[in-house]
Amino acid sequence: MMEDEINESLFEAPPMGEQERMVEALLFASAAPMNVAEITARLPHGCDAKEALVHLGKRYEGRGVALRRIGEAWAFRTAPDLGFLMQKEQVEHRKLSRAAIETLAIIAYHQPATRAEIEEIRGVSVSRGTLDMLIELEWVKLGRRKMTPGRPVTFIVTQAFLDHFGLETPSDLPGVRELRSSGLLDNRPPPEAALEPEQDEDQDEMFD
Repeated sequence: MMEDEINESLFEAPPMGEQERMVEALLFASAAPMNVAEITARLPHGCDAKEALVHLGKRYEGRGVALRRIGEAWAFRTAPDLGFLMQKEQVEHRKLSRAAIETLAIIAYHQPATRAEIEEIRGVSVSRGTLDMLIELEWVKLGRRKMTPGRPVTFIVTQAFLDHFGLETPSDLPGVRELRSSGLLDNRPPPEAALEPEQDEDQDEMFD
């Protein structure tokens, strides 16, 4: 083999089957979903992470573990119809106040949303503790500032929020009608309460 052919072979990407195995190994070993750029950075030169993900997704169709897209990232997750088998593994139960649930829902459906916009929709002021808690849970994060007077900061849902609820994008959320039927948007305070500050989070009604 000529020297040029040897050098060329050093930069030749592995066969797609091998690329698929590499991506599979990366995703199984990763503690968090990985996007295409992160996967590509780990693969040998010339590999096509996007194509490997397509092949990998097809190979796992109908299996107990499925390749799921979460926002702009990818991860292996238990097949949705087998989720009941994992119930005994759930050792942590989070509780959110009604204020937190409503605030989270408004951000998810109206993102990017400013604090003023959230308060306008809810009809009451939003305590800083509510937003801080959602940020601490890593379900909400700061978005870009709006190009309006004062340049208010906006809030958006995170990839962790999508992953927790098994969503690919915020557009996969249930419809507003379904949300109202669950009681999350119906319990508005009377008009005179709109000017009153929100009660302390410890006094809010709690839900699983």
